[in-house]
Amino acid sequence: MTERVVQIVISAFPKLLLYCVKVTVPLTVIVFILSIFIALVTALVQIYHVKFFEKLARFYIWLFRGTPLIVQLYIIFFGLPSLGIMINAYVSAVIAFSLNYAAYNSETIRAAILAVPVGQTEAGYMIGLNRFQIMTRIVLPQATRIAFPTLMGSLIGLTKDSSLAASITVVEMFKTAQQIAASTYEPFALYCEAAVIYLLLCSLLTFVQGRLENKFEWKKRDETKESTPSPAEA
Repeated sequence: MTERVVQIVISAFPKLLLYCVKVTVPLTVIVFILSIFIALVTALVQIYHVKFFEKLARFYIWLFRGTPLIVQLYIIFFGLPSLGIMINAYVSAVIAFSLNYAAYNSETIRAAILAVPVGQTEAGYMIGLNRFQIMTRIVLPQATRIAFPTLMGSLIGLTKDSSLAASITVVEMFKTAQQIAASTYEPFALYCEAAVIYLLLCSLLTFVQGRLENKFEWKKRDETKESTPSPAEA
């Protein structure tokens, strides 16, 4: 690597990091929160068999899981203006990413909720809790523990996929790398630099996931000890 390339990489790093913190990370966080909300609503609609909305939810999941994310981005940003619907690039990215990831997260959440033993719900009814209280106090806390690893994997995937927003002119970290590469004619070094930053972000998320999973497992063991009578009590 020549001295010129080293200087370009060093000078580009603050700008790449700025757009990572300023655009990539907020975009990822906003989309993940919205996708979890949409996914939860979609999952509950199916679990409780809400008329009409259940079929609508299944159609939505089928549609967004069956078409590429890049196509969805293009339809929303480039396609809708032909119908008179103008949406700026950032909002288009938020909508497309949220709907796409919610379709996958919905199935994760639904499976996690159904994995909670039915006896937990029956016990809730026996102590006088209503359906909402059972779901929020008993089912969802347990389902969260079950779904957590998969949802964290979804977040890590979203962090990487956020680079696709560059295809619809959102100036995030990867788009910034493209712009610098176009002016310096050093695409290999700059794209590798962007890849390293994405790798560091995903590594950080993986570390956080591991710590939180250990915490959940510790709590689970703690609850098991509390619920198991000691030999003296027996």
